[in-house]
Amino acid sequence: MSAIPACPQCTLENTYQDGDNFVCADCGFEWPAAASAGSDEEDSAVVRDANGTVLNDGDAVVLIKDLKVKGTSIVLKQGTKIKSIRLVGGDHEVDCKTDAGSMMLKACFLKKA
Repeated sequence: MSAIPACPQCTLENTYQDGDNFVCADCGFEWPAAASAGSDEEDSAVVRDANGTVLNDGDAVVLIKDLKVKGTSIVLKQGTKIKSIRLVGGDHEVDCKTDAGSMMLKACFLKKA
């Protein structure tokens, strides 16, 4: 029994290993031999506040400094409490609703309430 998997594109078993990749001899498709660990790390990414406390969906947080909202004259004041946050991927990890509207904030400007 061979440890080389079937081609994920054409599902035929005429595959071989070439260096760090598997290659399908029938359709020419190549894919990495090692499972990519980057996608697993992304799923298990932990979002931490300014003090290092782990944040979860539904937590309440407090702003640790005044934040100007880009493109408007609105300023979110230090000490503003934000309830029921939602964690999302990307540069701005926290999605929330404030009195000024729906915002996306960076976790480094928040502390868990």
